[in-house]
Amino acid sequence: MAKYVITSKKGAPPQGAYSQGWRAGDFVFVTGTGPSDPVSNTITSDAIEKQTEQTIRNMESILEADGASLADVVKVTAHLSDISLFPGYNTTYASIFAKPHPVRTTVESGFADPKMLIELDCVAYAPKSAASAKKKTAKKPAGKKKR
Repeated sequence: MAKYVITSKKGAPPQGAYSQGWRAGDFVFVTGTGPSDPVSNTITSDAIEKQTEQTIRNMESILEADGASLADVVKVTAHLSDISLFPGYNTTYASIFAKPHPVRTTVESGFADPKMLIELDCVAYAPKSAASAKKKTAKKPAGKKKR
């Protein structure tokens, strides 16, 4: 079984001693990811909806770094700084993840940065052969050869 680290330059950089993601066989594991803007490395909004969207986009960039996508996600764990933020978070989450939605656990947690309202991690099932097939079918068909 193949096992290796996944790194994305498009996502927010790690803030500690951890990897952005790992592939283990057909599964991709994405670390707890927050709402940091990958360019400025700062939390740019105090709205749960904007933070949720940025966090999911950061997670998506790590998945894409290894040929997976949000459509491959089977499990999400969500940490909210205050469970009363659930409705705004849930609406944004549901607008980004397609049905059927991944299984999910949501808990209230404390964060070191008081501006941070959300952290997500996920597990995706993305066999490499399926990822390769997706890329092949996405290619444009060859045009007619000139004579």
